[in-house]
Amino acid sequence: MPLERSVIHLKYVSTRGQAPILEFDEALLSGLARDGGLYVPENWPTFRIDDIRALNALSYTETAFRVMRPFTGESISDDDLGRLIEDAYASFDDPDVAPMKQLGDNEWLMELFHGPTLAFKDVAMQFLGRIFDHVLSKRGKRVTIVGATSGDTGSAAIEACRGRDTIEIFILHPEGRVSDVQRLQMTTVDDANVHNIALKGTFDDCQNMVKAMFNDASFRDRCNLSAVNSINWARVMAQSVYYFYAAARLGGPDKPVSFAVPTGNFGNVFAGYGAARMGLNIEQLIIGSNSNDILTRFFETGAMKMTGVSPTISPSMDIQISSNFERLLFELYGRQGNIIKTMMDDFNDTGSFSVGPEQMEQLHKLFSAQRFSDDETRQMIAQVFTGHGKLLDPHSAIGVAAGRARRNNPKTPLVALATAHPAKFPEAVEQASGQRPQLPEKLSGLFDRPEHFTVFENDMAQVQSFIEAHRTDGAN
Repeated sequence: MPLERSVIHLKYVSTRGQAPILEFDEALLSGLARDGGLYVPENWPTFRIDDIRALNALSYTETAFRVMRPFTGESISDDDLGRLIEDAYASFDDPDVAPMKQLGDNEWLMELFHGPTLAFKDVAMQFLGRIFDHVLSKRGKRVTIVGATSGDTGSAAIEACRGRDTIEIFILHPEGRVSDVQRLQMTTVDDANVHNIALKGTFDDCQNMVKAMFNDASFRDRCNLSAVNSINWARVMAQSVYYFYAAARLGGPDKPVSFAVPTGNFGNVFAGYGAARMGLNIEQLIIGSNSNDILTRFFETGAMKMTGVSPTISPSMDIQISSNFERLLFELYGRQGNIIKTMMDDFNDTGSFSVGPEQMEQLHKLFSAQRFSDDETRQMIAQVFTGHGKLLDPHSAIGVAAGRARRNNPKTPLVALATAHPAKFPEAVEQASGQRPQLPEKLSGLFDRPEHFTVFENDMAQVQSFIEAHRTDGAN
């Protein structure tokens, strides 16, 4: 998969402006920046119209190489990158990796759940696990990955990292706040390098603890911490690929395309924003929220304000702290890290921040958002099943509903991202549609396997002690 133009040597900067500028491989292994910020490319690479048009004739893996190559710079050779990409998607059960199915007039569903754990997180995570292993093996190093999950990230990360000699992985999930299938996909893995922690609290508690551990410099260095959550730039980079892949098949860049994205942590839709910054002709990015609607409220009012988290039938979006939003703020405020640091410090202290009318005007040129209750989500599952014979999981249903509610131009192709297989949420889907989705054969027997996890109170010192005690001798 040769590159048709010279490789851009990108480096990575923190959104808070006080951490060292890093090469790609260093940003990959660091995850969260030392100043608490998130790494982003120093400059956005841009694709010529002819570059994007040419993607129409390429496979998903070839598209992934073209889109990701500028971001990896000199850290990864062309041959190695191509091999890692091919290997990452060889396990997907559809040759298109992210197939698109037409729902209605100019309305498409992009199925991102054909990876090993039946969720869109596999698209980035299967690549991330391999590139981690590649970089670490070359350096003769080992890392301790600590991650938080609202359901899907954890199983995707574990599947990507299980059995790898270079990685010890600890995943925190909120006890009782993920679906049975989501939990079992994590806790039934018995590889020695995999450790599951059920935290008494919400996903935000898990995520806050992970960030706090990264900000504990002594613990971070002692354990050689790294991250697989979407705070890691490589996750966003890999997710941007499917925006190019979809748009190229629907007439892009000669025609605009809109996307509807169910999201809580903002990483999935920020990947779409990144694709737009790289030159993709995106007319709208439509955000779908459940009743934990902090993102929708922000796009309505300009104020990001935390409230309590309520359990819903779309648990992966039961979030009130959207980590990746910091990357968008960095762009909105002209990449002034000092401003972002102040805003994030205020958000941490008070639970809120606001942006000005100039920033809101910029946002509304591309973004819109809509919230849906559990009842409205069930209605959309039933409506799509009745009208198209297609079962949607609750998150994907919110994506379709948001797209239908907020699309500006029915003549513009709309792609709703289907983020999980319906069998990951069988009770909710059956209640809405009358049809119980079955797990694919590759996950048969999931409910019969023994589980391995440890329950903790929301106490970071206890969790840190557990991590230090359960790392193998080679993890330093």
